[in-house]
Amino acid sequence: MINKQNLWFLTLFSLILVLSVYYITMPNDLLTKAATTEESKQKSEEVKETVEEVSSLTAMRVSLEEERQSLMDDLQEQLTSDTISSEEKNNAYEQLKYLNSLQSKEEEFEKQIKKELKLDSFVKIDNTDVSVVCVSSKHDSSLANSIMRLIQAGYEEKMYITVKFQKA
Repeated sequence: MINKQNLWFLTLFSLILVLSVYYITMPNDLLTKAATTEESKQKSEEVKETVEEVSSLTAMRVSLEEERQSLMDDLQEQLTSDTISSEEKNNAYEQLKYLNSLQSKEEEFEKQIKKELKLDSFVKIDNTDVSVVCVSSKHDSSLANSIMRLIQAGYEEKMYITVKFQKA
């Protein structure tokens, strides 16, 4: 007997399989024509420069995301377990809510820094510690102070904020 969850899994898996076979067997002529134009060469150079600048920030985001995802998976298992008490399930649920709020707050701070200071950044929040890594050619205390004030404005209690700069 196939239940709904297995049916969805099989449907999505077959769709992914069909699409991957399509892209693998796609003729290379279509791909090479687009890559040889002048505009695509210029755009690819610009993209390479941008990717090099922000790749370290992306690596930090991916690392943090993997770490949090594994923690969330463990908490999800606790929520669906039959052997755990309701109090432990409530604690797991509260931790999940807390992790989700941390992620949204980090994204919000990154957007604020991008909007107000025009800097690419990575923000990580741990209890009362906030770590910020910014990509900037300008490394001075007034910029770091602006970032600290921007982040502290989002909290009522005093936070320990560290700001690190990476060269652009």
